[in-house]
Amino acid sequence: MNKFLSHFTKTTFGIAVIAGAVACNQNPGSIHAPANADSTKTAPVQKEKIVYVNSDTLSEQYGYFKDIRARLEDKAKKAQSNLQAKGQAFQREIAEAEKNAATMSAAERQATEERLARKQQELAQLNQNASNSLAQDEATEFNAVYTTITEYLKKHAEEKGYRFVLTYSQTNPAVLYADPELDITKEVLDALNKEYSAKKTTEKR
Repeated sequence: MNKFLSHFTKTTFGIAVIAGAVACNQNPGSIHAPANADSTKTAPVQKEKIVYVNSDTLSEQYGYFKDIRARLEDKAKKAQSNLQAKGQAFQREIAEAEKNAATMSAAERQATEERLARKQQELAQLNQNASNSLAQDEATEFNAVYTTITEYLKKHAEEKGYRFVLTYSQTNPAVLYADPELDITKEVLDALNKEYSAKKTTEKR
């Protein structure tokens, strides 16, 4: 490659979608047992007041999560395809400039170098903008699903008399052990999917 173009390196442009699971944590206040409570009698009641949901299962099977992932992946693929096409066009311009460098005047070589430098910066900025846009969309989407889940869990906990609703995840085990009897994931997942399906049906009308 001609030395005046030697500092232009081939760049691979791509977008990575970072999938994240939403943890539905709540921060309830402390629970104090009555002063005259019999510990042997209250133990089962306290156990029933603490339940958990499996965030891995919600992430995999909640329809809202699935739709969000599909939208983000589709946008990432389109952005990546667009950036790759522009990058390939840029590489062709470099090859063409290299081919014609021997016949260029000093002024033409300088102008070509400056033009390619500007284009390289533009491509880098496009790549950064696409990444930022995807990151913003991801944050917005997952904040929305987090809000939906926590609002439902708050309502569900009030109806059932739960004092704590914890989350359990094998991929991020903040809870080292969880009794399966306290797992309310299925009933929560069924209810969330039912609500989401009804919402989608209403929006289509």
